[in-house]
Order: sequence, then C-alpha cells, then structure tokens
Amino acid sequence: MDCLFCAIVRGEIPSNKIYEDDVCYAFLDINPQAPVHALVVPKEHIPSANEVQEAQAATVAHIFTVLPTIARTLGLTNGYRIVSNVGEDGCQSVKHLHFHILGGKKLSEQMS
Repeated sequence: MDCLFCAIVRGEIPSNKIYEDDVCYAFLDINPQAPVHALVVPKEHIPSANEVQEAQAATVAHIFTVLPTIARTLGLTNGYRIVSNVGEDGCQSVKHLHFHILGGKKLSEQMS
C-alpha cells in the first residue's frame, strides 16, 4: 500500500509531530489553510469516514477524546474547527481518514 499518511506514521516521511499515542498521530499540515492547521490520523489505515466499520468505532471515538488536548497544545483556547473530507467532491486528497484541526483566528462561517 502506498499511503502518504501511513508512511508518516511509520516515520518514513518526516513530519512536525505534535501528538502521538498507540491509536493516533497528529502533525502540522505542510499546506496550512489557517494560522493553525494540524492533521490527526488513526495509525490504522482507514480510507475515509465512509469506510469506518463498527470494529473501528473505538478508534474514531478515541481521536475525538484527544482532539481537545491536541487543540490546547496548539494554543487553540478560543475555539477551532474539525473537518474530515470524504471522496473527490469533498476534496479528500489523501485516502486515509484524517481530521483537520483549523484555528488561530476567527474562521469564516462559509463552508463552501
């Protein structure tokens, strides 16, 4: 499998790691769309939110329990946005489930 995020998790491609545990890995986005932009990925390869199975529900739940810790680490004390793109129309560029943490300023209410 040729997955960019799997290679990052394995340490084959360098990243600016900001968090890691047995389940997930978080790092700064190399093409930030906000003053603060990080990605949180499960270590297990899951292609997208559409592919999450019941057996992986605990992985996704765990990610959502550590997101506030990661956001605090990034200094996001006044709010942030969590985004997961799915498929071509959703602009998913890497076919590995990931969550964007965006913040560092008042974000636009427009989501289009």
